[in-house]
Amino acid sequence: MNKWMYGHLSAFMTIFIWGTTFISTKILLTSLTPIEILFIRFLIGYMTLWLVYPQRMSLKQEQHEYYFLAAGLCGITLYYLFENIALTYTLASHVGVIISIAPFFTAILAYFFSDEKKLNIRFFIGFIIAIIGVCMISFKGDESLSFNLTGDFLAIIAAIIWAIYSTLTQKIASFQYNTIQSTRHMFFYGLIFMLPFLLIMDFHPKISTLIHPLIISNLLFLGLGASALCFVTWNLAVKILGPVKTSVYIYIVPVITAVTSFLILDEAMNQMTIIGIILTLIGLWLSEKRTKENQDNELCKL
Repeated sequence: MNKWMYGHLSAFMTIFIWGTTFISTKILLTSLTPIEILFIRFLIGYMTLWLVYPQRMSLKQEQHEYYFLAAGLCGITLYYLFENIALTYTLASHVGVIISIAPFFTAILAYFFSDEKKLNIRFFIGFIIAIIGVCMISFKGDESLSFNLTGDFLAIIAAIIWAIYSTLTQKIASFQYNTIQSTRHMFFYGLIFMLPFLLIMDFHPKISTLIHPLIISNLLFLGLGASALCFVTWNLAVKILGPVKTSVYIYIVPVITAVTSFLILDEAMNQMTIIGIILTLIGLWLSEKRTKENQDNELCKL
């Protein structure tokens, strides 16, 4: 398997797991608050990465620390907080659709702050088709299209923050640190920035709740899989493919959510959902499709 294929496999595996986390989160929300789930899952992830690779990271340059600090603040703390708060104001389907525009913001940031200058018309056509597909999956023709300005605005901010995080991880990747060490360092700052929110939000986890088999198993899935593993594979994909090509995989989160809902939760899948899945996959394919010139250039780099 060449490096390019390994990058796409890492991105797909990450998104596949992230697309199924809603089941665990839905179960945990019956016993824990959003901030409790968020802090505990990343604490588990941070400790896991230390166990997997128990070596301290020595910074090559002092200014690199600021990039890790910013990445931890954006990708770990602010993104999830804005997304969770948005969910308290507006429908989950609205948040899902709005978050799916993150690749567009990533493309804009990459144009100004990275080497990814060539975005052809195929990327934007794919973006439009994928967003139409995501809307069809999310709304399913049976939900209100009423908007909540506060909730939808917060979701847009979350999408922009994720785009900033993706751009920062590409810059960090250019420093050539070990991916596990760099991800762990981001987790460290993410947890530090969460501490003030623990004081002002409802953070009172009970040991009796945490040791319940159903609760601890889902927390471990989020901590080990969705946090420790997935952030490493996502950062690895960004390192190989760049932030734009990696971010477009966000399009298929609603697809995975819809399919797993059908298979695991026995939720109905109507005709609009099926058409939406097809359009989303077509949009992903168009956005990811390389021209012959780009393909030759990428192969020369491997």
